[in-house]
Amino acid sequence: MTKPLILVDNPAPLVRRLTMNRPDKRNALSNELRGELYGALEAGDRDPDVRVMILRGAGSCFSAGYDLSREGGRQELPYQSSGGAGQWARHVVEGCFKIWDLAKPVIAQVHGWCLAGGSELATACDLVYVAQDAQIGYPPVRMMSPPDNQFHAWLCGLRPAMEMMLTGDEISGAEAVRVGFANRAFTADRLEAETLAIAERIAKIPSDVQQMNKRSVHRAMEIMGLRAAIRAGTEIQALALTTQSSRETFGKFKDGVTKGLDARDAAFEDYRTKS
Repeated sequence: MTKPLILVDNPAPLVRRLTMNRPDKRNALSNELRGELYGALEAGDRDPDVRVMILRGAGSCFSAGYDLSREGGRQELPYQSSGGAGQWARHVVEGCFKIWDLAKPVIAQVHGWCLAGGSELATACDLVYVAQDAQIGYPPVRMMSPPDNQFHAWLCGLRPAMEMMLTGDEISGAEAVRVGFANRAFTADRLEAETLAIAERIAKIPSDVQQMNKRSVHRAMEIMGLRAAIRAGTEIQALALTTQSSRETFGKFKDGVTKGLDARDAAFEDYRTKS
């Protein structure tokens, strides 16, 4: 029997919790997993007995990013998306805005690795609570491209965003709070309880009021240009994939994703190459 990719439970009244369930793959975001996730989020948004949702990962981490394996690459996109150059980045952003546009708040509960597409997924959520020792980064900027969902400047500001883009280095959960990626950081053993406590406070407010509260913040960001800027970023990401370095990086994946990632990070001695 195939195990479910998304586990669903209700840990408290009016609180729905979704757990990405590929712990053996560090919750790599296959298209199949993302399709189930969007379906579960939309189901929670329609459910009158749900006022807030929590998203987390099973096992050692939140998510190490998109599934770059051959199996993951053969899967169809999780929802219809216009084709042509830049389709991947556009569809990622459309997925993030699917979460953004839900009526009910979504909380990301982040522990362990939160890398690349995993970090994009977390930032699509309304609130982000992290373990102090979480490891958050976007290493593909080293040899491939900038993010599909270019949230860094909006959340973190010019200087922190530029440093993350020019190094690909990870930041800790505590640093993520300081630069604005996350709301609060807790010790790993307290993260689940503290996140649930916040969700329970949010659930005290009726959904018809809460969706207006959520939308008011989003509209302010959109007036400042967030939605247009992130959509424009998909064109830069698509262009980056045409560079020689990016093409060479994807070529290395033919010998295995792990070897390709090791080649990318070995000179920096971090991520999976950390000694």
